[in-house]
Amino acid sequence: MMGGLVFMVGGHMCCGIKDQRLMIRVGADAPQTILGEPHVRPMEIAGRRTRGFVTVDRPGYSADRALAAWLQRALDFVGTLPARTPA
Repeated sequence: MMGGLVFMVGGHMCCGIKDQRLMIRVGADAPQTILGEPHVRPMEIAGRRTRGFVTVDRPGYSADRALAAWLQRALDFVGTLPARTPA
């Protein structure tokens, strides 16, 4: 569906990578300020914005510390969701 490599946590998509862009789940209620951060934009699939996700271009996560911070944001959000059990 996403056309890239995704990582699931508790049965929910947490983060992924596509075409060297990091996909991060931040939640639909995440502050708009996230989109104002350097190298960040709304995630789009087939030209449509995907609520609750952002993409980060390579310069925004190339440093280990920056990558860790983005992954932690995704983990923090997904950690608020109830775990899904496999069907």
